[in-house]
Amino acid sequence: MTDMMTAVEITEPGGPEVLKPTTRPVPTPGPGQVLIKVAAAGVNRPDVAQRAGAYPPPPGASDLPGLEVAGTVDAIGPDATRWRVGDTVCGLTPGGGYAEYCVTHQDHCLPIPTGYSMIEAAALPETFFTVYGNVFMRGRLTAGEWLLLHGGSSGIGTTAIQLAKRFGAHVITTVGNAEKAAACAKLGADAVINYKQEDWPARVAEITEWRGVDLVLDMVAGDYIQPNLNALAMDGRYVFIAFLNGPKAALDITRIMIKRLTVTGSTLRPQTDAMKAEIARNLLSDVWPMLEAGTVAPQIHATFPLAEAAKAHALMESSSHIGKIMLMVG
Repeated sequence: MTDMMTAVEITEPGGPEVLKPTTRPVPTPGPGQVLIKVAAAGVNRPDVAQRAGAYPPPPGASDLPGLEVAGTVDAIGPDATRWRVGDTVCGLTPGGGYAEYCVTHQDHCLPIPTGYSMIEAAALPETFFTVYGNVFMRGRLTAGEWLLLHGGSSGIGTTAIQLAKRFGAHVITTVGNAEKAAACAKLGADAVINYKQEDWPARVAEITEWRGVDLVLDMVAGDYIQPNLNALAMDGRYVFIAFLNGPKAALDITRIMIKRLTVTGSTLRPQTDAMKAEIARNLLSDVWPMLEAGTVAPQIHATFPLAEAAKAHALMESSSHIGKIMLMVG
């Protein structure tokens, strides 16, 4: 094994141009960790936030961006017994995925689904952990309920549509153009609302016959917060996972009280190793069979070489993509 590797680092907070190829020492796996020789990595909104200086890595994590990878186990740390050198895995990482080698906890890795390429496998961890953890574990979505999802054409959105439908729920999503609407409808969304052309709160009320939705998965926040609260049914749940329109809003909490609403949220990266391991176990039992059966699949929009990570970030910030943006590493 070589001692040095190629990586892409954030040279300073800023736009996509601050992402630069560099050479770094290959990391050493610690207790319970594995070293993965990375074949592919996913690009996610938290990477963009970190690059801009708004989402620092947790203590002890790599300062390199990259929260999901697929590749081959190259070395095993002390007390790591789940995987062997040579195993192919996809894994959720606390950072460091934009590199030829990356370390992560052994229990945050999953086997590559049968028939999946490295690119397809690397598109799974960050998005599927986020969706399963927030929609089903935190949001408690069950069969027959209604999910309102903003950003339906994103990596999170395309995953949430598919999983919610496979688990028997109904899905309403908002998008910004006809192409994205068609993609969401093809994935199974029951209703797709173009928020640029329609009054989406009014449409949600009409679609649900003024009952409201049971769960809102919100990546927008800001001025969407009050309309989302208004759109919830009795005993509805509201889960924040991002705030593209900003983290603050003036609220009338009357709706929360009268409807007995639950308002919560999470970010994946700072969660404990044990919580991430629990999500991984649930994915393996509940979702991996769907991936292998072909009833759920990651939607991949574009793939770039690792050295062109800046182009991948520029594409993500354009919001013109549908599904995942990926990096080919090895």
